[in-house]
Amino acid sequence: MAGADGDDSLYPIAVLIDELRNEDVQLRLNSIKKLSTIALALGVERTRTELLPFLTDTIYDEDEVLLALAEQLGNFTMLVGGPEYIHCLLPPLESLATVEETVVRDKAVESLRKISQEHSPVDLEVHFEPLVKRLASGDWFTSRTSACGLFSVCYPRVSSTVKAEIRQHFRTLCSDDTPMVRRAAASKLGEFAKVLELDYVKSDIISLFTALASDEQDSVRLLAVEACVSIATLLPQEDLETLVMPTLRQAAEDKSWRVRYMVADKFSELQKAVGPEITKNDLVPAFQNLLKDCEAEVRAAAANKVKEFCENLPEDSREQIIMTHILPCVKELVSDTNQHVKSALASVIMGLSTILGKDNTIEHLLPLFLAQLKDECPEVRLNIISNLDCVNEVIGIRQLSQSLLPAIVELAEDAKWRVRLAIIEYMPLLAGQLGVEFFDEKLNTLCMAWLIDHVYAIREAATCNLMKLVKKFGHEWAQNTIVPKVLGMANDPNYLHRMTTLFCINALSEACGQEITTKQMLPVVLKMANDQVANVRFNVAKSLQKIGPVLESLALQTEVKPVLEKLTTDTDMDVKYFAQEALNVVRHCRSEPLSHSSLLHPRCTSADTPAADASMFFG
Repeated sequence: MAGADGDDSLYPIAVLIDELRNEDVQLRLNSIKKLSTIALALGVERTRTELLPFLTDTIYDEDEVLLALAEQLGNFTMLVGGPEYIHCLLPPLESLATVEETVVRDKAVESLRKISQEHSPVDLEVHFEPLVKRLASGDWFTSRTSACGLFSVCYPRVSSTVKAEIRQHFRTLCSDDTPMVRRAAASKLGEFAKVLELDYVKSDIISLFTALASDEQDSVRLLAVEACVSIATLLPQEDLETLVMPTLRQAAEDKSWRVRYMVADKFSELQKAVGPEITKNDLVPAFQNLLKDCEAEVRAAAANKVKEFCENLPEDSREQIIMTHILPCVKELVSDTNQHVKSALASVIMGLSTILGKDNTIEHLLPLFLAQLKDECPEVRLNIISNLDCVNEVIGIRQLSQSLLPAIVELAEDAKWRVRLAIIEYMPLLAGQLGVEFFDEKLNTLCMAWLIDHVYAIREAATCNLMKLVKKFGHEWAQNTIVPKVLGMANDPNYLHRMTTLFCINALSEACGQEITTKQMLPVVLKMANDQVANVRFNVAKSLQKIGPVLESLALQTEVKPVLEKLTTDTDMDVKYFAQEALNVVRHCRSEPLSHSSLLHPRCTSADTPAADASMFFG
């Protein structure tokens, strides 16, 4: 097949073809990934007559090679001569759809679904549909599971006789002896229902849905719940109560927590599919039961849907249903024994305030928010704080401020650095809602303390936080409140804290403007050029490069350039390098300021984790 004799230009192709047979897996994988190059070189005729039969015959290989092959063949339409010859791709893909490894089969099915759209209706019946039948009646469960994913793509474009055969094959697979096949059929039930005529949905799909929802395997039953959403959207409202609801009620009370979890997870979609009347009569009691479920995973999934479920309730009875049926369950979940349940609830409970209005929020929800702000679990407190804007719109944040402060302080000092990081990210939002006076009185000290945290990620986030606060509260506030404290750190005995001063100046210079940068910040940076630690000195060079475009021209010429020129003769190689870089930029000043990320030293990229805080740059 190499067929490259006497033609040097085809030599690389010959090598790739030979690599298809090589014993080294990596070489075979490399060749498979370049299969389109081989096909282009061979031309459409030889690809059809030589390459594809070769691939079909040598289908037994390592899984990663087969996976790459299955993916490549899905894009081969034009390489075999276009849609007219697309059926040539079916034999190798059929073989791949029967292999033992699931990811390979799934990729083969994905490619088959893709190329099915390029078949003409005639070719679909002559070539593609027989392939689906062969897979559906295969001896091994692997081929039968693959067939389940192909019925829906060929059904709409075949004749009524063939449609009847396809429906029969699908019915057979839904009652297959092997659970994996029934699972595959259940996962595709909703998709198949969407392409069927309504009469067949009622006569065929409903009976299959009922059977799968009562399967002995919970992995099959939970997939039937997923199909329920699609089926419910297809049926007229009058048929839902008799055809779907009995099975859905049964699933909501299933003995397996996994099935109940799936019902809880899909509850909002089910609610939209069945409509307001059935929601009031059936889904509200079912949702209450899920919120009180004995399994924490189910309660957490249901708690996650509380806001969405309440939003989708009929408007005329929404408030009454929430106050009478949902809120009592929510109150119980606030003190749940499982932290994941409480955390899930905390992420959505604030949204109820916009639904229930000011009076109900103050009377019923506010005590719950306050209780969660005092919860022992940091994630619960964080989730409440991260959604404060919902409450602020309705009642104003002052109602929460007395409980808010202790919660923020605790989170700010939490032993886990990720918790501290999360609260920093919400600080600008809190600042805007609480106002400058409250912030200065209660939270300013916290923000400054983060600048000397032992974890670099916290110090970096605290620096960005200051920049956002200056943008929110203005230059004057920065000049009086923030800048003096930041500049005071320049004399700190810890060189990491002195470097944080430089990072803060980099971040604040643009926000504070030319006057504050030139008159207050620049003298401190210039003084730090004589620091004993080389890391501080080269960061001085980088800071001067960063703030250069903001400074007055006179200061650049008379103060900055002499210092940079001095640093270019430093004994440390890095200091000299960065000083020269800065000097080059300052000479052409008035260019765009550098981005914050460019200020990181090559030795410590932004990918460094806080755990690696002992690196040369960050100490």
